[in-house]
Amino acid sequence: MKYNPFYKPFYQSKIIYKFIKEVFPVVNQELHIWRTVASDSPEPVLSQQALASIEKKAFHAQGGSIYSLYTHQVDPPLIKFIVALQTISDYLDNLCDRVGLDSYIAFLQLHKAMTDALDPSDSFSDYYAYYPYTKDGGYLHHLVNTCKEYVRRLPKYALVQQEVIMFGQLYAEMQSYKHVSPSIREEAMNHWAKKHLSLYPDLSTWEFAAAAGSTLGIFVLCALASDDSLTTEDVQEVKKAYFPWICGLHILLDYFIDQKEDLGMGDLNFVSYYRNSNEKKERLQWFLQQSLKKVMPLKNQIFHLTVIEGLLAMYFSDPKASLGEEKLIYKEILKFAPYSASVLYMICRQLRRKKIILC
Repeated sequence: MKYNPFYKPFYQSKIIYKFIKEVFPVVNQELHIWRTVASDSPEPVLSQQALASIEKKAFHAQGGSIYSLYTHQVDPPLIKFIVALQTISDYLDNLCDRVGLDSYIAFLQLHKAMTDALDPSDSFSDYYAYYPYTKDGGYLHHLVNTCKEYVRRLPKYALVQQEVIMFGQLYAEMQSYKHVSPSIREEAMNHWAKKHLSLYPDLSTWEFAAAAGSTLGIFVLCALASDDSLTTEDVQEVKKAYFPWICGLHILLDYFIDQKEDLGMGDLNFVSYYRNSNEKKERLQWFLQQSLKKVMPLKNQIFHLTVIEGLLAMYFSDPKASLGEEKLIYKEILKFAPYSASVLYMICRQLRRKKIILC
């Protein structure tokens, strides 16, 4: 579907309606299933962190499930996959962040769940091998297996598997370095990113890390892999649009609204490395500009534009975006974005008021 400025608002209204009315209920059903499984964990610490990650980060699964509408019809198996993979991501984030452990080895071992989940083979790692708590009642294994079952059925998964697993590996490495002791994490992150930045000379360590921290590249490639007509050229074009641009925009926006919260918790925040408010605004606008530019040649172009504008709407409608300088910055970015992004922003504000968007 090629860009048509007259058709775009109609398309966006239609997709948002389907997203809320048809996708959200399925996402909520899937999250309920994982809550039940997490509640059965015999280890209270693991159960507590699993339940907390679902309760406080459900909107990640909601947002990611937009890709279940890639073909313009709801794809329930893809929702099941997206919710499972995002639940793995959010759970592991809590295990690295909230239990007081400081071990890159343990964190990387835990994150093998991400790459295993994207591998259609029967391979499962011992995810808790270096972690102080191990008895989760099969929770993480079950999540990984759910993802494996989905990718095995994708007719064109072989065309995207290498890229998808690369995204999963970058995610695992970044998260593992990000959660080590504050005294060494900056040096560790810089050393890790240096191996990759020759391919992305216009990015800082923290912008590259942001792109690595997004699951959107995985979701979109899996959505594409259900299409029998998919080509290698299609995969590469989508990959170039999503990484680092749309993926980077995604996580920079996430960190943008969490700056004060992360500062209070002592957590690493990628946006905090910008020198001042003006640089924050300019770099976010640049990622937005590149994202919009890179999707113009893609098939199903208006869908990808809707995703980009939806990211702005989702994050800027969060109450945290209206605190202090963030409010001034996001208003400027919305002016810079297509007008339809402001329309989606108003819709998201209403959905938050009605507690339809879970945050």
